[in-house]
Amino acid sequence: MEYVYAAMLLHSAKKSIDEKNVTSVLEAAGIKADPARVKALIASLKEVNIDEAIKSASIMPSVSAPAQPPAQEAKAEKKEEKKEEAKTEEEAAAGLGALFG
Repeated sequence: MEYVYAAMLLHSAKKSIDEKNVTSVLEAAGIKADPARVKALIASLKEVNIDEAIKSASIMPSVSAPAQPPAQEAKAEKKEEKKEEAKTEEEAAAGLGALFG
């Protein structure tokens, strides 16, 4: 992920995203850059419009975990689940009964 961050930082600074600059950013952050990973990153970003990628990523709805649900809602959900399970067992039994006439 650090490699992508380095590329995004270079893009934000309006610098060229090339092997030398990505390596320099990584090394400045104290990360020993793997030349193969840097080359792979550069190759994968050649066809990517980073501005468009950032815009589309920010448009995507984010699913955040809801805060702690109230205890009453949790209890109500459990009761409903139990009722549904009971119905499905009855339905399954009825379905098996129909198979044997």
